[in-house]
Amino acid sequence: MNYHNYYPVDIVNGPGTRATLFVSGCIHQCRGCYNQSTWRLDAGHCFDQAMEDQIINDLNDTRIKRRGLSLSGGDPLHPNNVPDILKLVKRVRSECVGKDIWLWTGYTLSELSEQQREVIALIDVVVDGKYEEDKRDPSLVWRGSENQVIHYLNKTEE
Repeated sequence: MNYHNYYPVDIVNGPGTRATLFVSGCIHQCRGCYNQSTWRLDAGHCFDQAMEDQIINDLNDTRIKRRGLSLSGGDPLHPNNVPDILKLVKRVRSECVGKDIWLWTGYTLSELSEQQREVIALIDVVVDGKYEEDKRDPSLVWRGSENQVIHYLNKTEE
C-alpha cells in the first residue's frame, strides 16, 4: 500500500485532535474530488513498518491528547489497501487504548466484500458513498455531498 500524506496532528478530519492517514488508490474517481492526487495506487510513499509504528507511537504520545485515527484517501477500502489497513486497525485496537477510528470510503456498506467488512468491524465511524458533485453541500459536517452517510458503528454519535 502507498500513502499520500500523514498528519500526526489534525483537527479537520473527524472530531478532536487526530492522526490522519491519506492512502493512495481510488477506483471511484468522483467528478469534483478534492483529492485527485491520491487516485493512483502508486502515488505517494510506501506504507512500511516504520510508518505503521509512527502512527501507533503518535496515537500513544501523551504530550498531545489525540482522540483517534482517521483513514481517508484515496480509498482505504480499495482492494489493494485492505490488507495493510486491516493490519493497522487491528494494531490500533490492541495497542492504543481509548482511541476511535474513523474511515471514509467511496463504497457503500452494502457494496463491501468480506475482506472489507473485516476492516469495518473494527471501525467506530464510517462515512460511506461516492462524492457526488451535484449533491455537494458545504454545510455538511464530515462529508462533502448529501448522499454520503455517517455510520456510527461502535461508539455513540458526536
